[in-house]
Amino acid sequence: MYTAKAYSAASASAPLASDSIPRRAPTDRDVQIEILYCGICHSDLHQARDEWNAVMPTVYPCVPGHEIVGRVTKVGSSVKKFKPGDLAAVGCLVDSDRDCPQCKKDLENMCHNMTLTYNSPDKHGTAPVTYGGYSESIVVDKHFVLKVPENLELSGVAPLLCAGITTYSPLKRFGVKKNHKVAVVGLGGLGHMGVKFSAAFGAHTVVITTSEHKKEDAFRLGANEVIISKNPAEMEKHAGTFDFILDTVSASHDLNPYLNLLKGDGTMTLVGAPEEPISLSAFSLLMGRRTLSGSIIGGIAETQEMLNFCGKHDIISDVEVIPIQKVNEAYDRLLKSDVKYRFCIDMATLKD
Repeated sequence: MYTAKAYSAASASAPLASDSIPRRAPTDRDVQIEILYCGICHSDLHQARDEWNAVMPTVYPCVPGHEIVGRVTKVGSSVKKFKPGDLAAVGCLVDSDRDCPQCKKDLENMCHNMTLTYNSPDKHGTAPVTYGGYSESIVVDKHFVLKVPENLELSGVAPLLCAGITTYSPLKRFGVKKNHKVAVVGLGGLGHMGVKFSAAFGAHTVVITTSEHKKEDAFRLGANEVIISKNPAEMEKHAGTFDFILDTVSASHDLNPYLNLLKGDGTMTLVGAPEEPISLSAFSLLMGRRTLSGSIIGGIAETQEMLNFCGKHDIISDVEVIPIQKVNEAYDRLLKSDVKYRFCIDMATLKD
């Protein structure tokens, strides 16, 4: 066991502050990583402030962070895919039972016994719960460590470990390709990645937003068209024309107008998570045999596939890089959607 510098929340109301945390010494299966960058996900804020208490109560101290990119410093004797000096990444998961039907299908993200990167019971007993990437280093089982394409800017890679795989997975599962018409609802941290992936798959990509001022950015990111959802005429013009809709909005909103944009047998997938229950007209689904589904991250194999795809197509997240000392300010700005499009922490600043 060793001690690592970190930033943690001591309680739901406390700002994140400098701390020291225990990390286990690497076993024969482990990879030890010096963390270079860690993205800030909205779920970090929810967890640090115990806003998911009914489902995942926060254990303090809480060290958030599940968008981790770094460099390997040590490997266990059974690790063959990594060596010291290699670039490596860790996403939302650091363990699962690896024996259930979901794990055997490379769907560790659907395992009922998965271990999240932070705030999950620590199977190794190093601490009461796992500690995340707002830290100078981490030790992770080799199965859950990912290779990073050498050609990509590392700060932009970090959010791919959550925002990237969250949007890539449903687009890939639906089989989005050339000649498909795809809508991405919302242009934020998730939405901007959805646009990049949909465009890279060759689809005719349309951004649906409430904000007129986001048009220019939507086209820069790869959109072919932009619909302002507050304009009924624009929405009606596209009724029944979309093969697939990716809804990335986390605020409460009416899904029915978007479902009505789908073709027959079209699918809309939710990756945002509104807090309020959704009101749905059955006829929005019945007419046209439409499907409404949900999706969350992806398995380890699919996450590696996504990273490889990003390397091939030069895709990274648009990030604002900050020092760790500004993490609380970033949380406040995140609540105001004051970032284009993800915050990423330069973990070298932890040494300051």
